[in-house]
Amino acid sequence: MEQKKRNFTRIIEANRGTITSLCRAYYPSAEDQKDAFQDVVLQLWKSFESFRGESKVGTWIYRVALNTLITKIRKEKRAIATESMGRSEESVSVVGADGDMELLHIVIQSLKDLDKAIVILYLEGHKNKEISQILDLTATNVSTRLNRVREELKAKFKSQTHELKQS
Repeated sequence: MEQKKRNFTRIIEANRGTITSLCRAYYPSAEDQKDAFQDVVLQLWKSFESFRGESKVGTWIYRVALNTLITKIRKEKRAIATESMGRSEESVSVVGADGDMELLHIVIQSLKDLDKAIVILYLEGHKNKEISQILDLTATNVSTRLNRVREELKAKFKSQTHELKQS
């Protein structure tokens, strides 16, 4: 059991950046990111014994993390919908010295779940073929989605930057 814990801890530490990036893409606040990180690690631990090594460890972690986060978000959205029918969401403001990076994270958070996953993997340096394997898509589909998302991000980033300069 101790060896299993050490192996798991080593794997989590080696892939901490990937998990953190995913959590940051799906949750704007640091507190929510920490909660999401814990949820992902817990789910990884629960499924650690069933990992058969048929894919790379990083691919397995990414899939488990992505599925955990998407499931968590769906549950939260259902809970919010039943609690606060009719309330409007507060707008997010960008504060801080690294405003451009913060704005980029906000714009990425506004993407659809699959597009968000593709962008995060791309920004982490994965090639289209790797992304297609991780997300179980064709390489052509990844390439097409990535091009569309680039254009969408450019437009959103330009719009947000313009709005911030006006205020």
